[in-house]
Parts: sequence; C-alpha cells; structure tokens
Amino acid sequence: MSALTVITSPHNPMVQGWRTLNHSRKARAEAQAFLAEGEHMAEEALKTGWASALICAENAAGRYAELIRNAETAGIPVHMLSVRALEAVTDTKTPQGVLCVCRMPSADGLPDLPLVAALENVQDPGNVGTVLRTMDAVGNAGVLLSCECADVFAPKTLRATMGAVFRVPVWVTEDFRSALEMLKARDYRLMAGALDGTPFYERPEDAERTCLLIGNEGQGLIAETAALAQQKVRLPMPGGAESLNAAVACAVMAYDVLRRRLEK
Repeated sequence: MSALTVITSPHNPMVQGWRTLNHSRKARAEAQAFLAEGEHMAEEALKTGWASALICAENAAGRYAELIRNAETAGIPVHMLSVRALEAVTDTKTPQGVLCVCRMPSADGLPDLPLVAALENVQDPGNVGTVLRTMDAVGNAGVLLSCECADVFAPKTLRATMGAVFRVPVWVTEDFRSALEMLKARDYRLMAGALDGTPFYERPEDAERTCLLIGNEGQGLIAETAALAQQKVRLPMPGGAESLNAAVACAVMAYDVLRRRLEK
C-alpha cells in the first residue's frame, strides 16, 4: 500500500463535492455518480467495476488494507481522509470509514428479462431498496421505476439494497405508462394487485414474461396505470390487515412466479 496524502479539511473542494453527491439527487444525476458507503458496498463496487475512486478514513486504513490494495491494483484512485473530513461526506451517524465513488450504470432501452417489478411512485427508500434485493434473490429480473419513486442511488435506498444495486438492472422513466405499454407490446403480461382480482394462488399459468405492478404505499397504483394490467390478482389476507407493505407484496408475488418456473 503506497503512502497517501491525508485530506484533513471538511471544506476541501473534493470533500464538498462528495458531500453534495451524497445529499443531492440532482447532483448525482448531473455527475452520473453516487457514493456507496460501508465495507460491503465498497467491496461490491470494486468487484463489479463500478468504482471510480475509493475513500477511506485515515484511522481505518489498516482495517481496509485489502480494499485499498485492490483499488490500487485496478488503477482506481484512493483518497485518505481525516475522521472529521470523512464525517462531512458520509450520511451515517457512525460511518464505517470506507466508501466508493461509483459511476451510474447506463440504462438504455427497456428490460428484456423474464421478470420485472414496475414501481409507480413508491416513496420509501427502504421499499425500493428491498424490491431490488428481492429481484436480486429471484434472479434474472429487473426493476422499472417511475421518476417519482425514491432515488435508487440515495444513501438510504442503497443501504436497503444490500449490494443488489450492483447486480439488478434498473430503469427509471419519466413516462411510466408509456413504458408499460412498450412492455405489453413485447409480450409482457402486466400483473396488478386488486381487491376484485382473481385469487393470486388460483391464477392461470404465468406468461413467459411477467411484469409486477407495485403502487404507492398510500394510494396504490394510479387508476390509469392499473387499467393497463391484463391480469388483476388478490393476495389472501385472512387476518386483520387490509393491505401489505409494497415491498412485501412484491416479494410474495415474485417468489410464487419463481416457484412455478422452478416446478417446470
């Protein structure tokens, strides 16, 4: 590990730039970059080739010596910060002392995968991140987001993905319904939850390509969006709850689609 100059000032221009990336969706979009914080996220960023720089706290250099060596071997710049400077950058109250600056992936076109979760105006970062994590577990799946959803590359969402953001293709669209129409034209069957829908576990055979429509936590899907679904289903809830959390509903449906495919 080579000797590195330590940045000590929270007002250093690079530190301020990284801080802005961590706190501003607009800044991330303009720079096409984001910060992946913590040992696991930094490790994934380096492994997948998304990292463009590694940032490490001066007092954590020994703990993360292997990450630093891996970055240097890959020709990725390593920046050492004082604890005070690092605290100005990070989003967490007790930072782990390491993070990566990452390039945003390009998301041209639309999904071409057997399973897609399409989220409309899902506001909670934890829900968006959990959906990505679920799609990662299911495998061979992607996520389509309306532009009003929580930002995938915001710190809270990234933490909820547990690294899935580096493996699950994500598309963000400003015209959600047009994107869904395009998926229908490519033989995706759009499946939406509805109180008057077919009992979920009694639904007919799934299509080769399935798109699960997931709506806002409070209002659900917009009526015009729900109307696009070729299949409406109702999850059984014999208990007292009137609805399921958006990410939980997505997981239940995604795993039953997977179960049917595995049985084939």
